[in-house]
Amino acid sequence: MKEEKEKQNRSPHILSTSANLLGFCFIVLTSVKISKLSESSYIDEGAALAIIIFMSSCILSFLSMRSSTTRATKMEGFADILFLAGLIVLFITTMLITFNIIK
Repeated sequence: MKEEKEKQNRSPHILSTSANLLGFCFIVLTSVKISKLSESSYIDEGAALAIIIFMSSCILSFLSMRSSTTRATKMEGFADILFLAGLIVLFITTMLITFNIIK
């Protein structure tokens, strides 16, 4: 019973954090466009991919909170996986920005 309650409490955390990181990705994308970095095509693509992943994670976590069926657990798990994938893409994109500025 305790595990089920913990799983139900994970969706709001995924939703709020994904939404915050989604905003961060938009800031990264805007910053790259303004600064006109030489490696901007890779950074643009990474930020755009992260935006799509975080938006999908937000939608799935929201739907899992609104649903009371067994599909809610599957949606929450998939939102969790997408969130981790978005973090990895965002990390790689951030490293590209960092190494490009250092050069």
